Amino acid sequence: METVGTREVYSNNWMSVREDVIRRQDGSDGIYGVVDKPDYALVIPLDGDHVRLVEQYRYPIGLRRWEFPQGTAPGRDEDSPRELAAQELREETGLTASTLNELGVLDLAPGVSSQRGRVFLATGLCAGEHEREHEEQDMRSAWFSRAEFEAMITRAEITDAQSIAAYTLLLLHERR
Repeated sequence: METVGTREVYSNNWMSVREDVIRRQDGSDGIYGVVDKPDYALVIPLDGDHVRLVEQYRYPIGLRRWEFPQGTAPGRDEDSPRELAAQELREETGLTASTLNELGVLDLAPGVSSQRGRVFLATGLCAGEHEREHEEQDMRSAWFSRAEFEAMITRAEITDAQSIAAYTLLLLHERR
């Protein structure tokens, strides 16, 4: 597929939407709408048999959801994935980690968005005060046993696809 032209349709501090004119392999033309967002970091804070989750209101779906701490750099900046992971962990939970191990990469919604995420396992945790952004003022944070985390997925209390996929990366990492 070849991109013949592109135009920005919408932009704000967190994302932009573009429309690309494309030429397919058979020579026919088409369009593709793409949501461009900076890459994100997701952190699995693990202390023994417990994981730390955050809960917040997710405006697009109109629901509060539990998930692993995750986010992008402010203003669509590009920080290093490890720095971003440490920043998100501290901002959302107040925790700092002595060790951040990268577990893998996730594509958020590759049919719609260019955004990719890196998953980190945080261990050697030390508690502190959170430093949440203004948009995160309603956020809560709590520890859950891994058994409870898995039960929450089964009961559809955790539906965040990135958190569920990240947990799968953790399970695969532990099998090695």
